[in-house]
Amino acid sequence: MNNFDHQSVLLQQSVEALITDKDGFYIDGTFGRGGHSRKILEKLSSKGKLLVIDKDPDAINEALHLQQQDERVIVAHSSFAELEQLANMHAVMGKVAGVLLDLGVSSPQLDDAARGFSFSREGPLDMRMDTQSGVTAAQWVADAKEEELIRVFFEFGEEKFSRRIARAIVRERELAPITTTLQLAEIVKQAHPAWEKHKHPATRVFQAIRIVINKELLDLEKALGQILELLCVGGRMVVISFHSLEDRRVKHFLRDRSSENAGSRHLPAPVSRRARFVRHAMIASA
Repeated sequence: MNNFDHQSVLLQQSVEALITDKDGFYIDGTFGRGGHSRKILEKLSSKGKLLVIDKDPDAINEALHLQQQDERVIVAHSSFAELEQLANMHAVMGKVAGVLLDLGVSSPQLDDAARGFSFSREGPLDMRMDTQSGVTAAQWVADAKEEELIRVFFEFGEEKFSRRIARAIVRERELAPITTTLQLAEIVKQAHPAWEKHKHPATRVFQAIRIVINKELLDLEKALGQILELLCVGGRMVVISFHSLEDRRVKHFLRDRSSENAGSRHLPAPVSRRARFVRHAMIASA
């Protein structure tokens, strides 16, 4: 495994907001390279426990190394969409003191050209967070119909030139398979009529493909629908989001679960109509 430097976002603020019980059971749903997890462990007593979850095998290798050093760590190679199943497995349903989700792609994934996330580095067009399962970006680009390409680029990339870009991809893949990151980035660049200042023209398309093949928003919605039943009274949920699609879903969830008339067409129906969360800016406690 290659090692890449990774600076955890909002490290101090997120962990301070999360920890209320030093003896409690906590979940880091996106272990990454363990920056948040290590800071959480610093705050916990010897009685505390931390379940760390990640789809990425490289992240899990790092987590297993941490587990060897600290017996308070429990490791699960899984998605945070399976929070309820994992909580039941460890008999902590309704007993979790806090859940942390740091959404999106991590810098080590972007920095490793072999993972295929970056439009600025030559590598195989992969983009899978779990490299042991699922469809690669190259396979998806090869098989998706033009209308599906348009929908994904517009819905998950908020790309207003989705039709032009989709047509270009369909045209080029008929001439030769699209198998590398720079190959796809160049196709998008040539098809894109107006680039945003200081932003690569393929940014939105790469984001959209990554989201759809990793089921990122679907997993987020599933996780949010389960978190309430995991948390104990006074437990906390901290979510770090990076783009409007994630941010919108989290805000809707917090708004709907913080009011007496809880409910949203975007999320599973709440167990109770009463308010379940108290919001504190971007942080909410159960």
